[in-house]
Amino acid sequence: MIDKICLFLTNKIRKEVPDIDDERAEVINYGLQILVGEVPKTFVMLAVAYFLGVFELTLITFLLLIPYRGASGGFHLHSHLGCIIATCIQYSGVALLSKYIVFGEPLEYILIAATWIFGMFMVKLYAPADTEDVPILAKKDRRKKQIASYISLTVGLIIAAIVQDPIISNILIFGNLVQTLTITKLAYRLTNNKYGYEVYGTSIT
Repeated sequence: MIDKICLFLTNKIRKEVPDIDDERAEVINYGLQILVGEVPKTFVMLAVAYFLGVFELTLITFLLLIPYRGASGGFHLHSHLGCIIATCIQYSGVALLSKYIVFGEPLEYILIAATWIFGMFMVKLYAPADTEDVPILAKKDRRKKQIASYISLTVGLIIAAIVQDPIISNILIFGNLVQTLTITKLAYRLTNNKYGYEVYGTSIT
């Protein structure tokens, strides 16, 4: 249904702007699919969060993970249903775990350190984890996003170590760990994804 809506909108745009060629139309169509797909996905995620009693915590999780998620990237599932399920797990699932699983010292600090070490290693290998549909090919852009990934992961886990609220701390630990897992080679294989830079290579700029 979403694909049909986006194709209809793309064709309408092409009629209004005749200069758009097939390649640009494909880019527009893909962008519309992301935009239109995000709306129902977000509402479903929030509905699930409300049902699970973690509505506010899910919103907090979403906001706290934006910097690391935006910089490091991650796989994308090929169906809208799969994408909705993955989104619910990543945000509502993390919020739910963070609410009911509480770590005491020194285990909390051990988990923070382990998450940071694992994350830094994965960022070095895979970030920014792009896709075939949205590749990041310029070396300059890749370097900027990788540095941003290092910084956002480190800052998030520092906050997790010093914040007084154990739930917020847990959200940052679980959330950063789950996000790191989404950029790994294993996650890409399991979800039938390919890194864009592996398919198209990288540019000099």
